Amino acid sequence: METERIVSAWKRPDDWDVERSLRPRTLAEYIGQDKVKEHLRLFITAAKQRGEALDHVLLYGPPGLGKTSLAHIIAAEMGVGIHTTSGPAIERQGDLVAILTSIQANDVLFIDEIHRLNRQVEEVLYPAMEEGAVDIIIGKGPGARSVRIELPPFTLVGATTRAGMLTSPLRDRFGMISRLELYQVKDLQAIVQRAARILNIEIDEAGAEEIAKRSRGTPRVANRLLKRVRDYAQVRADNRISHEVAKAALSLFEIDDNGLDQMDRRILFTIYKVFGGGPVGVDSLSAVIGEESATIEDVYEPFLLQLGLLQRTARGRCLTSLGYEYLGLQPPEAEGESQ
Repeated sequence: METERIVSAWKRPDDWDVERSLRPRTLAEYIGQDKVKEHLRLFITAAKQRGEALDHVLLYGPPGLGKTSLAHIIAAEMGVGIHTTSGPAIERQGDLVAILTSIQANDVLFIDEIHRLNRQVEEVLYPAMEEGAVDIIIGKGPGARSVRIELPPFTLVGATTRAGMLTSPLRDRFGMISRLELYQVKDLQAIVQRAARILNIEIDEAGAEEIAKRSRGTPRVANRLLKRVRDYAQVRADNRISHEVAKAALSLFEIDDNGLDQMDRRILFTIYKVFGGGPVGVDSLSAVIGEESATIEDVYEPFLLQLGLLQRTARGRCLTSLGYEYLGLQPPEAEGESQ
């Protein structure tokens, strides 16, 4: 299953406690995403000087990049409380009204996976975000009446991996919209070293860099790999992670220099071996490798596309020249030229 992959960027149950202990608490502690931090620092300072709630913030980007951490940091930097929920958890309008009426002035309401709010619930957010009020219907039939409840000023922080699925009316109500990008190796190396200090893991710079290189640009993956390499070092390397130990551990887990695992390689090789390098439709690929089409599109493909090993065309998925090179093969054009 995809949830068992060490290099999955999606949160797993065994990540929760560790992520909580490793979570940065201020913008100064938060590593990477410099542009987003600069904008947040400016807007937070201005809001605090005016004594107002921060404008509503939308954070989007691939999973595992620190959107939840930033939401908690915003609340901490503003010196206010934070109320956390998720789109799927809010099933009815009344659920959201209950949350909105319980928050204090200038508090942060963090909604993870905000793109998964149902439309009826979403409609409650419009007046809440824009006018600081919610309208509820009391009674049924001809005797029903609308009652407006005034809300204290608050900041909605929404997080999503699928910004394109947000409706325009909701997206337009956010004052700050920021995309989180995949991390550079140097920032991931710093994250690994910070996590190692907190977890009392002995690691040298080269070992941290090796883990960072194979972390797919994602802090969550870096922290998870660090835990797994720690286990390896504990059993086979006197509890110390060096470059050689990190390489040996990650090779044992079948994670290559690019951060690709067995399933990533299987997808690429299947496109070559079964479908002649493509194009191939995602449903056909799904049938051969035994994964759901949506899982291929949402979980596996983004990083393969990011590395330039795969491309999507109108006719389907194709290996790129880099994809052939990764598999140790020549692309068809080169094969034709060599004959």
